[in-house]
Amino acid sequence: MQLDVVVERALKGALLHLLRSGYWDFDMTIRDLVSSDSPVVIMMVGVNGTGKTTTSAKIAKRLDDQGFDVVLAAADTFRAGAIDQLATHADRLGVRCIKSQRGGDSAAVARDAIESARARGDEVVIIDTSGRMQNKANLMEELQKVHRVTKPHLVIFVADALAGNDAVTQAIEFQRRLAFDGAALCKLDTDARGGAALSISHATGRPIILIGTGQGYDDLEPFDPNWLVDQLIS
Repeated sequence: MQLDVVVERALKGALLHLLRSGYWDFDMTIRDLVSSDSPVVIMMVGVNGTGKTTTSAKIAKRLDDQGFDVVLAAADTFRAGAIDQLATHADRLGVRCIKSQRGGDSAAVARDAIESARARGDEVVIIDTSGRMQNKANLMEELQKVHRVTKPHLVIFVADALAGNDAVTQAIEFQRRLAFDGAALCKLDTDARGGAALSISHATGRPIILIGTGQGYDDLEPFDPNWLVDQLIS
């Protein structure tokens, strides 16, 4: 066997091992959680501008399509635009959105959404938190408060595939503060090589579980390590 073939196989094997380490299937995990402890609470975190609110809406659409009753919680109370954006997504998708006025208590909004879901028998609550830079201690403490109050089943870190090393730095700090369970990587349609996925998995020990591949609500897919490795070494 030629040396280049041996090297490529070894490299591919090492990359797949890294990307599959700790990997969990999003759809299957939600189904299992719903059957044992409903409503399932998903907390979305990340810095400003990564696509967190849109990803929250995409996840809502995905779960709604699977027959789950979903509630969106507009816990980004720092920006009125973020509340309006999530509410607009909810209207388009036909799902409920729990919100407050700008400047409201993020944790209270999240808690209200969970209590409302429990009262109505809804199965999933997706909490869209405010985007914040990972080096702002007071803002990170606000996120930690939301986490303490809601005790989410899953924390998903939303990263921008185009952010490169910045995305990795952000992921490391969010992981230190909140211990997220998996990452959703946005804008992979414009960064087909996806090196950020590899770096985030390596740096945090947490898997990429979902990828955004476009602007539409259906442009969200389970992450396929084989596909990314093929892209990286093609």
